[in-house]
Amino acid sequence: MTLRSFIDEVGPPNQTIAVISDDAMGPLKSMLDETFADQPIAVESGLETDDVADPPPAVAETLEADGDTAVLLEDGQPIVASSMLELYDSLLAINSDLFVTGTRGIGEIEFPDVLAGLKNTQLRLRGYPLAHKEKLLLIIVSRYIEQRAWKAGSGTLRSAFQRLSRIDDEIGTAEVYTELAATDVETHVYGVDAGTTVDLDLTVHTGTDTEYRDAWFVVYEPGSSAAHADGEASRPLALLCLETEPRIWDGFWTGDPTQVAAISDYIAENL
Repeated sequence: MTLRSFIDEVGPPNQTIAVISDDAMGPLKSMLDETFADQPIAVESGLETDDVADPPPAVAETLEADGDTAVLLEDGQPIVASSMLELYDSLLAINSDLFVTGTRGIGEIEFPDVLAGLKNTQLRLRGYPLAHKEKLLLIIVSRYIEQRAWKAGSGTLRSAFQRLSRIDDEIGTAEVYTELAATDVETHVYGVDAGTTVDLDLTVHTGTDTEYRDAWFVVYEPGSSAAHADGEASRPLALLCLETEPRIWDGFWTGDPTQVAAISDYIAENL
């Protein structure tokens, strides 16, 4: 078993994002197209509300209330929906600098249902300058998982940075992990040590092999006391990616408790 094997076990996606809008070629649709241009997830337009067959109640409510809407279809069936404005505010209109500088900090991360619904989908995502938006999706997922742990205030969080110096070099990352260190979350950080001192109450793991150099993961398992947190914070969640080429990552995220536990156990035993 390796970190790569967890990614390889994820099946190919059969998902489509359908944009329900009066303006099929509008700017938000174009921005969404760009974000998923090289992914195995199609973005379709030109659909009307009546084209979404048998939507579950939450999807029907979003379609009715929010105007232009993105609906995630799996095997052609509607699963979840988010307003296009929500996607704009949380992904399409921003860049990674908001998170690196701490302008958008912990407690301020939104993760629209359409993005959350892409869990258990293997993706290949590129960083800047190869692409403008793809890596941003991984950053948002990472911050969202960190926020979930922070909200719960307990449990175990395991985060890999490739280089531990990122914790100090990136203001936003330093602020997030300072906040986490002030909670009862048992936080473990992983990466190559180039003489960096992590001056926070965290458990530091260093190494130089491939999984330390190439892994990007954020894995949260809630503790028993997290059951008293809100429903979202009480659930496990994991992101796992490997850099296969410079600035290109293969990976996925999952909320399946068994899968999250298996990833966490592997990391605890091998890194």
